[in-house]
Amino acid sequence: MKRAYDPPDADDGRRVLVDRLWPRGLRKEAAAVDEWLRAVAPSAPLRKWYGHDPDRFAEFAQRYRAELGDAEHAEALRELREQAEAGTLTLLTATRDLEHAHTAVLAQALS
Repeated sequence: MKRAYDPPDADDGRRVLVDRLWPRGLRKEAAAVDEWLRAVAPSAPLRKWYGHDPDRFAEFAQRYRAELGDAEHAEALRELREQAEAGTLTLLTATRDLEHAHTAVLAQALS
């Protein structure tokens, strides 16, 4: 997991942005994103409910795991699993707090 604003590193492997919205102020050329997989991101209502409040993270993680089981999310998660099995995969997000971000839940779902 990495912030999309962080410079790419040689060890990143395939860099996949897993946010529903493009990171504010980040030029696509500077992002070094190999793929933007919006479909695996939390739904807009869930993202808005959570509001990056660490006190809500446990419930957010539970709700997000449930979302990952629906058809759209499951297909995107399958794609990510295939990419992870093929080599190093870095999940990118604009979120500042990586410990309480959806990427933490997603990384756990991929392992």
